Amino acid sequence: MKRNIYISNMDDSKAMQIYMEKLIPNVKASMQEISTYDALGMITWEPVYANESSPCYNASAMDGIAVVSKNTKGATDTSPKVLEEGEDFEYVNTGNSIKEPYDSVIMIEDVVNESKGSVTIIAPSHPWQHVRPIGEDIVKGEMIVPSRHKIRPVDIGAMLSGAVGTVKSYKRPSIGIIPTGSELIEDFSKLEEGKIIESNSSIFKGRAEELGAAARRYPPCSDEYEALRHKIEQGVRENDMLIINAGSSAGTKDYTAAIIDELGEVVVHGVALKPGKPTILGIIGGKPVIGLPGYPVSAFIAFERFVSPIIHWMTGSNETEYEFIDANVSKRIPSSLKHKEIVRVNLGYVGERFIATPLTRGAGVTMSLVKADGMLEIPRNSEGVEAGEKVSIRLLKPICEIKNTLVSIGSHDVIMDEISDIMSMSSGHVGSMGGIMAMKRGECHIAPIHLLDEESGEYNVSYVKRFFPDGGKVLIRGVKRLQGFMVKKGNPKGVKSFKDLSRDDIVFVNRQRGAGTRVLLDYNLNKEGISAEDISGYTREMTTHMAVAIAVKSGSADAGIGICSAAHALGLEFIPIGYEHYDFLAEQEAVNDSRVREFIRILKSQEFEDRLQSLGGYKIEDSGSIIRVGEQIGE
Repeated sequence: MKRNIYISNMDDSKAMQIYMEKLIPNVKASMQEISTYDALGMITWEPVYANESSPCYNASAMDGIAVVSKNTKGATDTSPKVLEEGEDFEYVNTGNSIKEPYDSVIMIEDVVNESKGSVTIIAPSHPWQHVRPIGEDIVKGEMIVPSRHKIRPVDIGAMLSGAVGTVKSYKRPSIGIIPTGSELIEDFSKLEEGKIIESNSSIFKGRAEELGAAARRYPPCSDEYEALRHKIEQGVRENDMLIINAGSSAGTKDYTAAIIDELGEVVVHGVALKPGKPTILGIIGGKPVIGLPGYPVSAFIAFERFVSPIIHWMTGSNETEYEFIDANVSKRIPSSLKHKEIVRVNLGYVGERFIATPLTRGAGVTMSLVKADGMLEIPRNSEGVEAGEKVSIRLLKPICEIKNTLVSIGSHDVIMDEISDIMSMSSGHVGSMGGIMAMKRGECHIAPIHLLDEESGEYNVSYVKRFFPDGGKVLIRGVKRLQGFMVKKGNPKGVKSFKDLSRDDIVFVNRQRGAGTRVLLDYNLNKEGISAEDISGYTREMTTHMAVAIAVKSGSADAGIGICSAAHALGLEFIPIGYEHYDFLAEQEAVNDSRVREFIRILKSQEFEDRLQSLGGYKIEDSGSIIRVGEQIGE
């Protein structure tokens, strides 16, 4: 029984080139002939030519009368002509055949009925007036669509008009997907410690079907050598391509590479891609067999880099070029020199430029894919990207959608998720001080802040004065929210005050530097004469209140400080510290921006107030009012 013990670090482009050179001689695309009615989304194998002209006869384009144009000459207002039915004209409807001797149509609205069987016209008709000639739309033998063309609804209409009943297309390749791992389950009711709900295979199946393949998910396979070997043999036998998820690294239960090598050939194992390094590119029986990492983000990025191009090739698709834009990054992004790194970002349009804010970078953070507007590629041998630097971003959403998005960078609160459910808004959680710095750099429309002045006990105003001494900024009044200690239900360790955080039996979890909650903590520690060094866990930082809450919920911390709504969301005990002002910093001119005005409207709305009531721990006092620092200016 073998397992892999070495993973290379090959450049991803070189790895793909080597792999395709091995695949191309073996893998052949398949052709099928299908009904034109069922051809939507298929890729044409060869050009499609019209079997008949459309229209296939001279057809009336209007309701009216068919006439011989030369017999209508001389008709005027002052000298009208009288025409007799059967001798000079025939009544026709749109689409009726125009046969000799007739060569023209006069619209019915331009005809005056005189008596039964006769009409008067007051203008002459011209040859082929209001007549659709044979082949006006499509000529028999004309190419309707070329080869390697993805068939659209309009293409189906054109082919049917040209009497094309069947189409030769690339056959959808069958893609088998085998998730591996003894810890994986599909039945939610069996979720317990040590078990993980299997979801990656559904992502792969959906993406493969988006690309035009037919995908099949197999049940999760346990981490047993013979079981996995049997499942891989079955998958290769039943499909044109096989994806094996997880087991691609070098752990004691990672058998994928060894089995592929035993049944066929491992072409590449390990690429200089982060996330996505332990990818396996193999061939069994002339078919592509690809091992993807188990972490969701790693798996998705490796799928896009290696699986998607092969599906494009097997389906005959002309691979669509991705759309890129230039954007300025809102914070420094460090990177490893050893790998090409793919960073998920939020995008916004502020001050005539795009701003990219990096999302959480962990390989297991699926939500970073859900929330991403684009992807930033940091090449190998780069130490990263500096704040404000211009970079190229591959778009995942349309530019028009991004331009309509309100960009918020600053302190986190769950109400931002609620507002983003009502309007288009992206939120970067960098803490209150991070929001102020983003506003100074012109990288956001609003910056949520809740900064306590240790001398005056006032929130936000003194910080705005300090960092923006020239003015030009306003505070949009947000909400008053309740901060407090979050502990497990029943408060088993009896946490009641800041002094309790320094006890030997208490493990704390903190917010990141610059966060308003961190400022609140430090203010109270200083007031109580408590040293940060005496608090176990003080240096462990989280970027959101929900992250602090789940740390307490899961038992990795005994206590954290956060907002009441986060504690309620996870069923934690909450010991109040007090209410604070959670407001929104903005440029004074931004108040007239349509996105900011919509944000203000929501803050004042009944819908928003109702949502706050359901969350708990908030008070509304003049929400949406606009405050120039030191002066109320109304709206």
